Amino acid sequence: MAEPFSWVPAGINTDVPSAARVYDFLLGGGHNFASDRAVGDKVLQILRDGRAIASSNRSFMRRAVLLMMEQGITQFLDLGSGIPTVGNVHEIVQQANPDARVVYVDYDEVAVSHSQLILEGNDNAGVVRADMCRPDDVLADPVVKSLIDFSQPVGLLMVAVLHFVSDEKGPAEVVARYRDAMPPGSLIALSHLTADFKPQEMGAVVEAMKHSRDPMYFRSHDQFEPMFAGMEILQPGVVSAPQWHPELGPAGEGGPADVYVGIGKRV
Repeated sequence: MAEPFSWVPAGINTDVPSAARVYDFLLGGGHNFASDRAVGDKVLQILRDGRAIASSNRSFMRRAVLLMMEQGITQFLDLGSGIPTVGNVHEIVQQANPDARVVYVDYDEVAVSHSQLILEGNDNAGVVRADMCRPDDVLADPVVKSLIDFSQPVGLLMVAVLHFVSDEKGPAEVVARYRDAMPPGSLIALSHLTADFKPQEMGAVVEAMKHSRDPMYFRSHDQFEPMFAGMEILQPGVVSAPQWHPELGPAGEGGPADVYVGIGKRV
């Protein structure tokens, strides 16, 4: 039976786990249900450093945003933004520049509902409920069009989401569609879980997520790096999350290469 929570949008089946809420659980958040925690616990039984890997990925997001700000970017589009937790993109950028603009995009109803609550009264930030794998719908959304000026560089974030996109949906093609819609000078941050170094454990994680709303598709470095096609990859290239600009802040613990990350520049 579904759990009754006053903050859950009407019609949500809390018995079906979702990636956004499992990730929230791994990060120590409180916006997850028994079904999500059951999957999260199964992941942690298989992958002992699962929380550290999630934290490492989240830390990359923060450092990526800081680098984008150093490059003069003042508007951000966060695709697959997930459940709001401490250190959201708008908190990072608007602390330094209150006029910076942020749009979050997610298809998880709980993620969107909480984002709306957090952003209430913030005229420079908004949230869109949409599937990021349908770029035309995302880019045409009124909230996106009202907050993002596509004549100026954009900071585009696709952090910890591409491993939920099946080969049939064409993750590289999805990235390319957004890349082509961005003006020159835009920076695109990508991260992706891999089974390169823990094939047995990661295979078991894929199995654990198979019956959730968001199955997972881990990819190798050779499969991930081509997603930066048509972009200038910033130094230090496509590397594991803790190796990417640790001077910008805590890099987390994670495994040696459990999450591949990078930033590409639209030229």
